[in-house]
Amino acid sequence: MFQQDLQAVGDSLFLSALCGAIPFVTLLVLLGGLRLKAWLAGLISLGVALVVAIVLFSMPVGQALLAGTEGAAFGFFPILWIVLNAIWVYNLTVTSGHFDVLRRSFGSVSSDQRVQAIIIAFCFGALLEALAGFGTPVAITVVMLMALGFQPLKAAAVALIANTAPVAFGALATPIVTLATVSSGASNDPGLTVDTLGSMVGRQTPILAVVVPLILVFVVDGRRGVRQTWLPAIVCGVTFGLAQFTAANYISVPLADIVAALVSAAAVVLLLRVWSPAEVLAAEGSGSSVPSASKVSAGAGGGTADGAETPVRDSRADVVRAYAPYAVIIAIFSIANITAVKEALAKEPWTYSFGWPGLDVFNSKGDPVATTTFAFNWLPAAGTLMIIAGIITAIILRISPGEAVRAYGRTYVELSSAIVTVMAVLALAYVMNLSGQTSSLGAWLAGAGGAFAILSPILGWIGVAVTGSDTSANALFGALQVQTAKEAGLDPVLMAAANSSGGVLGKMISPQNLAIAAAAVGMAGKEGDIFRKVIGWSVVLLVVMCVIVGLQSTPVLDWMVP
Repeated sequence: MFQQDLQAVGDSLFLSALCGAIPFVTLLVLLGGLRLKAWLAGLISLGVALVVAIVLFSMPVGQALLAGTEGAAFGFFPILWIVLNAIWVYNLTVTSGHFDVLRRSFGSVSSDQRVQAIIIAFCFGALLEALAGFGTPVAITVVMLMALGFQPLKAAAVALIANTAPVAFGALATPIVTLATVSSGASNDPGLTVDTLGSMVGRQTPILAVVVPLILVFVVDGRRGVRQTWLPAIVCGVTFGLAQFTAANYISVPLADIVAALVSAAAVVLLLRVWSPAEVLAAEGSGSSVPSASKVSAGAGGGTADGAETPVRDSRADVVRAYAPYAVIIAIFSIANITAVKEALAKEPWTYSFGWPGLDVFNSKGDPVATTTFAFNWLPAAGTLMIIAGIITAIILRISPGEAVRAYGRTYVELSSAIVTVMAVLALAYVMNLSGQTSSLGAWLAGAGGAFAILSPILGWIGVAVTGSDTSANALFGALQVQTAKEAGLDPVLMAAANSSGGVLGKMISPQNLAIAAAAVGMAGKEGDIFRKVIGWSVVLLVVMCVIVGLQSTPVLDWMVP
């Protein structure tokens, strides 16, 4: 048995907090300063966290190691279980060739690059974020934009900036699931559920969604882009924000981004049936803008901007099959979220909850820590539902069982370093949380009082900027946000959600995402050029989020807190 002590080091809260921050600082330095690979930095930081827990916070060796094993297990299930199976479904569409059909379908909607940036980088990117996350939207949308004639640097910047508002609900709300687990477990607060935290985030990030499409058209075409295409940008942002808010609060947190992406894409497509810009911004290789009445090709359908190649004509059946996987996923998750079905799947034999063997931890007040209970919901887990969707997708796309299995194996190989990274970071978070390191740091930060509300999103921003993952940032700082909120007299739900909402704005400047974007556009080694293109937008949007959270902590906007 181990009981946490907030003043374990020198009987001083300040010294204990300082020592508790050592693993965080180690991870920051290794990733941001020394630029080590994420999996290696994660493992080293985990080792540091174990040493601090055992030597400085007097946690028994066995308890510390068990805390790490539970964190690693949670990192694989349900976190990686979602990501791996979601990316497998995407890989099936690539294997069958239907991803190219989907790309050509998007390109045929509009030949204007500003509109393409909205539809592909924002709407389709949001759908990819909803299903997979972890850098997948950037890697895929960058390639699609390049295929449609975007210059490399501009394609990378557009994809990175677009990957903001959807991130908190990415990979079927994996960041929210992680946030709920680590924050409620560390504070024993039953109110910090996936639904409550998702609802709160759904009252913050939709505000970002309104302005991001406007930023995209500005990045693509400057002031002229905003002047000529503000209408589809506003329609996209507003419909996405409203749909994300509605889904997160009244439908399903895991489906929030899927609903928002589809609604906003549909709204833009319908608008384009009755509206077109004064000029069409053609692919940059073709020279210049031309009147919209001209039949300008921006490279959609496999042809080039000047029509040098014959466009590929996809049959209606192929187009339907290209969209089918996403329809299947929505249908399966909709059924799983029916109240009666959800309640049935939450019981045995579909869901088991058990205390992690040998792990016996009490907080500083002498109460058992809830994090030591592990929930194994093997059937209703989002990752399992994605496997079901993948099997149906393979049938629809006419992929043989052997090829589907090989694609599944390749997915694990491709993501091997990500698997190690996520499991190491979650193990690190559990060791810090259960040893009391996070609690000590939170109690000390509470000295900022109400001002901590403004600082809260910055913690999430730093976490994502360093780790490249809102999930990892929530694992690292979620419990800290809640501990600090309770000490400072702030709403724990608001502060926990602020960590995730602020974190999404660090995604575009994280080394991992920059590396993904640079590699995709053939600018490997020039990540600094891309960084300079997006850092300003990241900081501006972070300031906006800090203001939003600050106001939500006061009577001005506290009515927005569920």
